[in-house]
Amino acid sequence: MRIGVPREIKTLEGRVGLVPEACGELVHAGHQVFVEKGAGEASGFPDTTYRAVGAEILPDGPAVYDRAELIVKVKEPVGPELELLRAGHVLFSFLHLAAEPALTRRLQEIGLTAIAFETVEEPDGLPILAPMSDIAGRLSVQIGAQLLHRTQGGKGLLLGGLPAAERGRVVILGSGNAGGNAALVACALGAGVTVFGKDRRQLAAMRGLGDNVTALYAYAHQIDEAVRQADLLIGAVLVTGARAPHLVSAAQVATMEPGSVVIDISVDQGGCIETIRPTTYADPTFEVSGVTHFGVTNMPGAVPRSASQALSAALIPYVLQLASGDWRNNPALARGVNVRNGEVVHPALL
Repeated sequence: MRIGVPREIKTLEGRVGLVPEACGELVHAGHQVFVEKGAGEASGFPDTTYRAVGAEILPDGPAVYDRAELIVKVKEPVGPELELLRAGHVLFSFLHLAAEPALTRRLQEIGLTAIAFETVEEPDGLPILAPMSDIAGRLSVQIGAQLLHRTQGGKGLLLGGLPAAERGRVVILGSGNAGGNAALVACALGAGVTVFGKDRRQLAAMRGLGDNVTALYAYAHQIDEAVRQADLLIGAVLVTGARAPHLVSAAQVATMEPGSVVIDISVDQGGCIETIRPTTYADPTFEVSGVTHFGVTNMPGAVPRSASQALSAALIPYVLQLASGDWRNNPALARGVNVRNGEVVHPALL
């Protein structure tokens, strides 16, 4: 099969769909791999590393889309990329269509088949989304700790505290991969951490992180009380393929102290905090009711080398299956199909 890896054009997105080693696996299996010039540079993979494993470097995006049957990219197609897609393509990328009805309609009009990373589902979870959730969860605390600095407009709080000063209070909505990794970092920093979830095994794992972590069932009243006291509120709610439910209202955000911080990792699925809206790393924050909001939809793009390596490791078994042509009987990939030949088929989108 002919596989294309275009350069990402989303604002400050440094990841690449496949690292050179993954491309080498595909070439070894007998496939042709076309990589757009410069696609891996922001992740630390120059064109020479792709040539060394047998991939062909093409001069621009149109050349890649023209030659390829399977398009492997990180983020959803935007702007001019949509003009390059055609009915014969299989698109394999993050899509988050529940929050993007206009993109859904456009993919239908094109008539292609689109498989979303975030809905490829195995019995034990979401194997492609998981490493990006791990990264986003860890970054949410790192970024939140910075935004609490007075120089960033925050309340001037050291998140972990120190002798004679109180700990910062971190509230995390969701105890899965993203929420769990946020809790891990916040706990290690020494913050007072409260994690809300509904899975007892996950809550037990959160409690086991340390004595400064409290894990609670996601009762609305308890979330309301915790939000009032939060210095850093992190949204990490996931309903596979569907729009995230709102767990925190604008009125609740207004009860937070000025200079507090909201980071909603689920913003690319619509967000679980009412006041969040999508932003980019070029202009990442905005203020609502005196509270700083961070809504970047491609958080792992800030650490593209680490993220690309982790993403490729998760992707390569599925790309090999797709490239073989015998993938429709693979249950995980079948569940990942959002649009088939222009028809929306994923249950969460119907």
